[in-house]
Amino acid sequence: MADFGEVLRNIGEFGLFQQINLFALCFPNIIQSFAVASLLFVEFDPERRCNTDWILSAGPNLTTEEQLNLTLPREEDGSFSRCQMFVPVDWDIDAIRENGLNETTRCLNGWVYGNMLYEATIVTDFDLVCGRGNMVQVLQTVFMAGMVLGFLIFGPAAESFGRKRATQIPTVMKLVFTVTTALCPNVYLYLVSQFLVGVGAGGYRVNCIVLSLKMSG
Repeated sequence: MADFGEVLRNIGEFGLFQQINLFALCFPNIIQSFAVASLLFVEFDPERRCNTDWILSAGPNLTTEEQLNLTLPREEDGSFSRCQMFVPVDWDIDAIRENGLNETTRCLNGWVYGNMLYEATIVTDFDLVCGRGNMVQVLQTVFMAGMVLGFLIFGPAAESFGRKRATQIPTVMKLVFTVTTALCPNVYLYLVSQFLVGVGAGGYRVNCIVLSLKMSG
């Protein structure tokens, strides 16, 4: 009985079938490279400040510069704080100008983002700033942890139900959860979805390489 290597030598070790197979297996890896690199863009942190539009009810004709001077504390370098604002008060604009505001608090009404390179990022969509800024690093870690888990699950699993099946399942996972990642309404679902994308990416990568090599001479 001929072994697989002998069959390959007779039908061609790198014929049309192997070439198409290799291209098909490489194509998802090209897409995956963009997915990994996209983290640098979707996690972009633009300039920001607390939303202090509450003062416009007292002084609707204030310029942006006057509004910021009256409602935001300054950092040591003279720039406006990115995470603090003065506590809103129920005074008229003349009293605010005369007495000033001194008591600070966290941003109570969200943030205003400026100098945006992109229309939106996960930082602006989910307000991953100030006290929640560490979530960006958590998301990166979770994605990479998913890839490691994908290696560990689909690598050994291929020995049980075949390398081809162990390549197809992670491919479907990547496709489905890449789409759901773009539609997530909050950061926690985004985190779960990114983790599952990582599982699919890791499972596919470890098996597609072996599968492409086994099909060739």
